[in-house]
Amino acid sequence: MLDTIREFVPSIHKEGYFFISVFAIITLVFFVWSQPLGCFGVVLTLWCIFFFRDPSRVVPHQENIVVSPADGIVQKIEKAKLPKEIANTQDEMNRISIFLNVFDVHVNRIPIAGVVKKLNYHHGKFFNASLDKASEHNERQSILLELSNKREIGVVQIAGLIARRIVCDLKDDQKVTTGERFGIIRFGSRVDLYLPTSFDIKVLKGQRMIGGETVIGEFKDIKEKSLKTPSPKKSADAKKVNKTESANKPKAQAKVVKKKVSDNK
Repeated sequence: MLDTIREFVPSIHKEGYFFISVFAIITLVFFVWSQPLGCFGVVLTLWCIFFFRDPSRVVPHQENIVVSPADGIVQKIEKAKLPKEIANTQDEMNRISIFLNVFDVHVNRIPIAGVVKKLNYHHGKFFNASLDKASEHNERQSILLELSNKREIGVVQIAGLIARRIVCDLKDDQKVTTGERFGIIRFGSRVDLYLPTSFDIKVLKGQRMIGGETVIGEFKDIKEKSLKTPSPKKSADAKKVNKTESANKPKAQAKVVKKKVSDNK
């Protein structure tokens, strides 16, 4: 029974408990004053619960793929440099911008396994997250990840017109796995994903993303590396057996030849 309920009622992110409690208390006060106001408060409380939902996701288990870090719509795919606060290079990268409206799940997830190398919080403005200037001027949390092939990717949580708080639970040098939850942006936002140009993109502008599930693309070099399986090494005992067998073969062949000669006589 509980499992069935959990399938239809997702868990709530910890950041939502305070807001849900506040909305619920206000709703009770509204009911004391007026029933219509109380009903309006119920709607707002339900919306708050809906906003902070944190559903489970089926994360693909492949070393070379990158999954979407957020729910939402792919707004742009373009060439851009990493934010200067985390950049180790001035090379251009593929920037995939995902816009989240107030009805999307706002819990963010790690796009690919790696190690957190840099974290930087930039205090800025609150322009509409769908605007180009939001990447540069808006308040944001920038994250630099180092992958198993020593390449680097960037993930940037960007506050929008309504969003006023970015939460990031990561720490420097922390090891992370694909699809792992790492934060949340409250009330409408955007997430930019910076990937090397060698990255093979599998999504299109306008496509809907599911955080932790939708495969954005793959790194071919990681794929080739992961597919190479070293041949098993022979043990010392096995080598001795092989040497003994090879040494005995000429002797056995000689015995067979002698036997045939004697039979012919």
